[in-house]
Amino acid sequence: MIKIEKGKKYLVTGGSGFLGIPLVNYIIDNGGLVRVIARDEGKLITLRESFPSIEIYPGDIADPYEVKQSMQGINGVFHLAASKHVGLAETFVRENVKTNTLGSLYILEESLHMDLDFVLGISTDKAAQVAGVYGATKLLMERLFTQYEKLNTNCKYRIVRYGNVLYSTGSVLCKWKELIQQGREVIVTEPKATRFFWNVDQAIELIVDCMENAVDATPYCPIMKSMSIENLLQAMIEKYSNGQHISVKIIGLQPGENIHEKVLEQGPYSNEVDQFTIEEIKHLI
Repeated sequence: MIKIEKGKKYLVTGGSGFLGIPLVNYIIDNGGLVRVIARDEGKLITLRESFPSIEIYPGDIADPYEVKQSMQGINGVFHLAASKHVGLAETFVRENVKTNTLGSLYILEESLHMDLDFVLGISTDKAAQVAGVYGATKLLMERLFTQYEKLNTNCKYRIVRYGNVLYSTGSVLCKWKELIQQGREVIVTEPKATRFFWNVDQAIELIVDCMENAVDATPYCPIMKSMSIENLLQAMIEKYSNGQHISVKIIGLQPGENIHEKVLEQGPYSNEVDQFTIEEIKHLI
């Protein structure tokens, strides 16, 4: 079992992002001290305005020196930093590998030389059924965690595997909402595609659940409901269009995408589990 301990200091990589901010809040609420490393200096400064007690380190986890610097004096690591746009990953392969795989490797390598309680990494359902670069880089990250827990039995290595978090950075929901409110055309890849969805509060709860119950670096996964893209879009139109007609352009699945997802390799596809109704989706969005 892993828990936040009062007075101990925790590094949150990518901590100025969508998931990082509520995680920082959770750590502080439970008595922990926080250090955040992220590339965007402006977001780091804004984050410290909200949480004056935190330490901020502008830096890139793809730089081993900056990783080493940020991990000095740390008791545990929440590794959230990632390059996670599926489409961009297909073009900017090197950049995706640098952040998701090499950055993770540098953190794990540094963990061998420290007295850490844990390193917890965030992965994705895209690693369960690899169809593109993003999923491949995250699968490699997961396998690295498994290797390093054998090398360093004094540190707990854990992986949380998510589906899609509603309104996370880069989420199509952010773009759709704005377009629908303006009455403009919405671009959709494949309406029949299904995805596992999750809100940010549930995401934090899963991290805590993993800390309390996971026993090794095997990806820790929730039981999740899913929704089809067409139902998600319909719910957003009903909620945000103010009765305006919304044109929809369908462009088909893009490189790196699956029509249906899995959270576990041997688990059900996202079209084989309970799905949110349109009314339930409207409450979530």
